[in-house]
Amino acid sequence: MSKNAKDLAAQIRATAGDAPVQIGLILGSGLGHIANEVDGVAIPYGDLPGFPHAGVSGHNPNLVVGDLEGVRVAVFGGRAHYYESGRGDAMRLPLEVLKELGADTMIATNAAGSMRADMPTGSIMCLSDHINFSGLNPLIGEQTDARFVPMKDAYDPRVRERLHAAAQATETEMSKGVYAWYSGPSFETPAEIRAIAMLGADAVGMSTVPEVILARFLGLKAAAISTITNMAAGMSDEKISHEHTKAMAPIGAAKLETVLRRFLADYS
Repeated sequence: MSKNAKDLAAQIRATAGDAPVQIGLILGSGLGHIANEVDGVAIPYGDLPGFPHAGVSGHNPNLVVGDLEGVRVAVFGGRAHYYESGRGDAMRLPLEVLKELGADTMIATNAAGSMRADMPTGSIMCLSDHINFSGLNPLIGEQTDARFVPMKDAYDPRVRERLHAAAQATETEMSKGVYAWYSGPSFETPAEIRAIAMLGADAVGMSTVPEVILARFLGLKAAAISTITNMAAGMSDEKISHEHTKAMAPIGAAKLETVLRRFLADYS
């Protein structure tokens, strides 16, 4: 663990208390309001040297540490994307800090485009696996042999099972599927979407995969849920834009919050 991570964790504990964090949540576009539901302390990213500036609209650049449904959580109200800086490891320090705070699990959320007619705008999808369509990797440059991270069951089967149980218990429809990471910031072309679909992807987006790779590298269990904010290029007549993504995110966000709250309430 880097010295920065240890120092930042000590700074956060001095503000938010010494109790160990159990789960980290990374919130995607339009989902930042969930951070406001935590009974705890919000620390602006600007007060945490090395944290991302979260320069994408629709994010809430605060780290919130406290209780949600009786579980001690650290909620990242925004993330850094590869397309903002060209750095695939932009979320490494925040995840190192999460590990240093005691967490053993990271759950990421994101906004994504669907490639399935049975998973329209407003749906949510629990990731079963991913395709790194970008070819980039946040561990490029890591010098130790720890960089050779096995990615079988990258999305922890037990955590996914419990997320699906929470969806079933709350009668919330939640699909499962494969997420493809596209670097962005431009959206995909219809030809690229056809190619990704042929490879076996069910949804596409511009985040999450680097975080899951980093989480596994750090020994954290990982899971992720997409909110479907649009049909992928060529799949419908929707006009795809970031504004559209932010406008549609709340539809799936309500379902996502329901599932997460039940998951946490049942967590032990």
